[in-house]
Amino acid sequence: MRYLFYITLLFFVTLLVTSCSNMKPEDYKNTKPELKIEEYFLGDVKAWGIFQGRSGNVKRQFTATMNGSFNGEDFILDENFNWSDGEKQSRKWTIKKIGKHNYEGTAADVVGIAKGSSYGSAFKFEYNLLIPYKDKKIKVKFDDWIFKQDEEVAINRATLTKFGFKVGELTVFFKRN
Repeated sequence: MRYLFYITLLFFVTLLVTSCSNMKPEDYKNTKPELKIEEYFLGDVKAWGIFQGRSGNVKRQFTATMNGSFNGEDFILDENFNWSDGEKQSRKWTIKKIGKHNYEGTAADVVGIAKGSSYGSAFKFEYNLLIPYKDKKIKVKFDDWIFKQDEEVAINRATLTKFGFKVGELTVFFKRN
């Protein structure tokens, strides 16, 4: 009986792992308009977003202002979030282009180094972020995708996971000023 339990458990774990998206930034190499984050986020950008819990229910909403600039070779992106529950957050990214398609980023609440790739109209950013949760901070993995729609609008979809399990999704609409 125990053997059957382990086989069933292995089946469900395999199903969970293989059902994850196999999307790669390279899949979008021929799409337009081309998204270069250091160009799109240069200057002032506004954002509107929602955070959905693992069940899909909207848990929080926010607006944000962003400003991108260069500090020598580094791209600096200042983000200021106003959450619907009154919380205010800010994040200052330092982003380096490390090849034709690849980026690395750091911020005070990012654990380690964020890794990014840009092809065509898509940009993927993966990182671990410390987020406030019940009077403490927990580390959550972000699988962040941004798709440029036109010269003004881009859409961001992020999946948040902890221990490999989805804990939420973030949807953001960006508009350049």
